[in-house]
Amino acid sequence: MDITPDNQNVESLFSTKVYEIDFYQRQYKWNREPVEELLRDIFYKFESEFQKYGASDIRIDENISKYAWYYLNTYVTTTIDGRTYVVDGQQRLTTLTLILIKLNFLCEKIDKGLQGWVVRKICGQSGRVTRFWMNHKDSQRTLENIYLHGTEAELAEQTVTAQNLIANYRIISEWIDNKLPLSDAKRFEAFVYYFINRLVLVKLDVTNNDDVPMVFEVINDRGVKLRPYEIIKGKLLGQIPKDELDSLGFNAIWEDCIGKLNAIRENEADAFFRTYLRAKFVDTVSDRQKFDGEYHRPMMAVEELHLEHDPKGVKKFLKEDFCYYANLYARLNELSGEENEDCPSVFYNDILRLDSQMTLILSACSYNDPDEASKIKIVSEQLERMYCLLQLQSCYDSNEFARGLVDVMRGIRNAPVEAIPEEFDKCLAKMIQEKKGVEKIDSVWNYAYFKNAGLETLNKPFIRYILARIEKLLSEGANVSIRHSIRDLATKKYQKGFHVEHILARNDENKNLFENNEELFEQQRNRLGDLLLLKGPDNESSGKEPYQEKLKTYVGSLLWNETLVEATYKSNLDLRNWISKNQLSMRPLATFGANEIEERQALLFELFAKVWNVKK
Repeated sequence: MDITPDNQNVESLFSTKVYEIDFYQRQYKWNREPVEELLRDIFYKFESEFQKYGASDIRIDENISKYAWYYLNTYVTTTIDGRTYVVDGQQRLTTLTLILIKLNFLCEKIDKGLQGWVVRKICGQSGRVTRFWMNHKDSQRTLENIYLHGTEAELAEQTVTAQNLIANYRIISEWIDNKLPLSDAKRFEAFVYYFINRLVLVKLDVTNNDDVPMVFEVINDRGVKLRPYEIIKGKLLGQIPKDELDSLGFNAIWEDCIGKLNAIRENEADAFFRTYLRAKFVDTVSDRQKFDGEYHRPMMAVEELHLEHDPKGVKKFLKEDFCYYANLYARLNELSGEENEDCPSVFYNDILRLDSQMTLILSACSYNDPDEASKIKIVSEQLERMYCLLQLQSCYDSNEFARGLVDVMRGIRNAPVEAIPEEFDKCLAKMIQEKKGVEKIDSVWNYAYFKNAGLETLNKPFIRYILARIEKLLSEGANVSIRHSIRDLATKKYQKGFHVEHILARNDENKNLFENNEELFEQQRNRLGDLLLLKGPDNESSGKEPYQEKLKTYVGSLLWNETLVEATYKSNLDLRNWISKNQLSMRPLATFGANEIEERQALLFELFAKVWNVKK
């Protein structure tokens, strides 16, 4: 390996070379904190030197050599086909360019004799063409706008680089205005000389292009690290000849997929790669951990991917798995945000915060899977079903659930659609057996385990969710539109949201129904059979009312609430037909006590069986 170090000041740094932004580099992502830190360091050193030598009558161009130099770290380049690429350091070099642009504007007001020198450090002239030494070709017009208009510059490209160029220039402009007042020409002149002559960077030029990925990774394992996906970019694209990156579209594939992922949320690309790697290459819980944190090293070592020193394998990965699964991941995030009638459970799982559905669906789908839509639907349905049935039967344990899902993931990996439900049911049955301490169960849905489900066994957000699912089931059966969305019913709280309402109010009359046994009263009224959802104001107004008064509040609220009211059945023939067809014991209740709670609990057991298509 041949790395050539070279000490350079700004004078020699920005002189004859145009610096291209290599594919290894991020966009210009520095924000206020690193920009201000750089400015603080530069001005701290300058001011200590200016105190020593600023009063001298010797011309600054002769006196500047007395000012101590200040080290600004390294930057790394490589040269290919006569063009110089920045492998590492463009954040710092770009910020130096913005500082020079600000100094150029101040030259107009303070010392025009320095302006030509400063301008030559910003850009060079070739015939009539002006080229910035820092060649951000995708944000060139924004940089030009800053060069021409300063803080009044407008955004010309919708890139991260362009946005940060604008924002950081304004930070720099304000800083330098405070540090270099227009009234102090001598201080300004000294700073310009100091900035151009005494700031020193060490240039490392990697002459063997095959060594660039290794150098890039080592450098970025220290200091302010790149994200793992950014290192992966360098390690993968660095193996492909530069003339193929654009001509064969590999750069475009990477940027398009990463753009879609990071549009979901910042640095979502890392979440995608971890999900993909777990989905395809994890077989045990301990395996899963190797893709946590900085996953880029174990990813390169996955033998099946052929990524390590294998340009052919890299090209295949980019064109196939990376492109397909990144787009599938982005699609699943879209489905998570809004209910889709073809696969609503993706949305439901998002409400339940079951992020594991991403891993499971990616595991089930093979590259360019013709059954992709069916697999998305069945996997998301089975995950929601398994989670809810475990919760409702007091069989859920978060650690056991996570371990069970690893078994499911392995079992459904690239499996045919018809094999998927069996893997979920096998896992579900195993977890119920272990939790209940039994050797065998006849069904994954057992009333003895469900009988006491309610506020003492379930949290309120989950209760709101399952009652929202009942509301949807009843609305479909009655052939009416659901009055409030699943998301609103499950997640909206406070005055405009929905609250868990006890049908039996806490009063002496109702306690008498349980022979004034306080413990029994609380136990029974906390069962699901005694619970409804009401909007905030309705819930507050009906809290202590007797049952007959509560019935009036339920009219016009939710359909599950209205099934207690006799008029509901008279006005809805479709609901009556649906009840009859499904042989449900659903009826209006004129009074409400222990027997009625049990009746409603048993009815919910039947309804949940229909929601999740389970045999009792």
